[in-house]
Amino acid sequence: MSETKNTVPDFEHVETAMYRQEPPEPGEDFLLAIVGAGNINFGSDEGPWNHSFRLEHKLGPRLKVVALIDPAKERAEEVLEAKRKSFVVSAYKDTVIYADIEDYLKAITPETRPHAIWVGSPPAFRGRLEKGRNLEVLVADNLPKTAMFIEKPVTTGPVEEAAEVAHDIKKRGNLVSVGYMLRYLKVVQKMKQIIDENNLVVTAVNGRYVMAYEYLSKSWWWNKKQSLGPVIEQATHFCDLARYFGGEVDLSTVFAHSLEHNEPAGKLHKLNVDEEAIPPEDRIPRVTSATWKYESGAVGSLMHCVALHGQDFFTHLDVFADGYYLRLVDPYHAPTLYVRRPGDDHEETYRYSEDDPFFSEVSNLVDCIQHGPNAAPILSTYEDAVKTYALTWAIRLASEKRVDELAKLAKIQI
Repeated sequence: MSETKNTVPDFEHVETAMYRQEPPEPGEDFLLAIVGAGNINFGSDEGPWNHSFRLEHKLGPRLKVVALIDPAKERAEEVLEAKRKSFVVSAYKDTVIYADIEDYLKAITPETRPHAIWVGSPPAFRGRLEKGRNLEVLVADNLPKTAMFIEKPVTTGPVEEAAEVAHDIKKRGNLVSVGYMLRYLKVVQKMKQIIDENNLVVTAVNGRYVMAYEYLSKSWWWNKKQSLGPVIEQATHFCDLARYFGGEVDLSTVFAHSLEHNEPAGKLHKLNVDEEAIPPEDRIPRVTSATWKYESGAVGSLMHCVALHGQDFFTHLDVFADGYYLRLVDPYHAPTLYVRRPGDDHEETYRYSEDDPFFSEVSNLVDCIQHGPNAAPILSTYEDAVKTYALTWAIRLASEKRVDELAKLAKIQI
């Protein structure tokens, strides 16, 4: 998949470390509504996500959070209290808590109309058409052309409904960025640059995502009725990168096998949850191995494996083209790119210190809101993210040998 020269930004000279940013310029208030008072928006000790922290550094004293929308009022009050005791008190001193998006939309006045809605609520409560799960449609209908940030995956509902939501958002003109943050890594953009500058056609993409499960004690994650399984919930980032480099997938070609919990090789000895409390039919597979064809004719593959102890995952993505091998290693913690080019069997190595893809995706959306849609690249649109969601579902259906459902999914127009 090749691109025109101007599609890849000059990322190598763009500083993404927050502490190296120039102080925010003075200007009018930037009004923001935040959906979800949980870890994704407000941080935790479990990972690097914390959208509010990055928004504060991007906008400085201009940031005014007009609403925090979450049915867990106690949790919402807790995070607001912490913010109001810190140096960012001006951003949160007038924040109003709402139980749901409908209550908030009814309360908006011309003076409090937000520049953006930042959505970090669980995917089970969005991306659909039914009442209570139709957040994006409500925002698009009531606040057309208002920007949204949506965490991934876009939903846990049917792909067909998510596609309808994407069409509605596009019709209303809402600018949407979805949180596939790995696209914003400098090593990932370096890969895109190499492909673009050398007019390469990708021939194969191979992703390997092997997780360390020993300390994963959230029972919902081990229940595929709740989490939808590890490919849809976790390996979605690698499915997204596989599409980012390889292009669109012919979903009718997806083929997969899985290693299940009740097979001899599926026994795990370091489980930190009571899996017996989960119905057998809802327990997650230990391994999912999938292959597919891209519309270009290229071949893609993914292996997700629940296997390692300790804390460190093994995550590699290989991209091949005529004469080229691009190998992305450990994108979550120490992103490194190895490149083999024609005429040289030795690999080049690329690393970019202090790269923060979370800040980059936040910064790019804010820049687009303030300066127009061409101010910075939005690397994952809602429509594009629905296509990634469709691929993850296709892999699950193929691994469960649900042939008729896979054939129906392959016909959905996104």
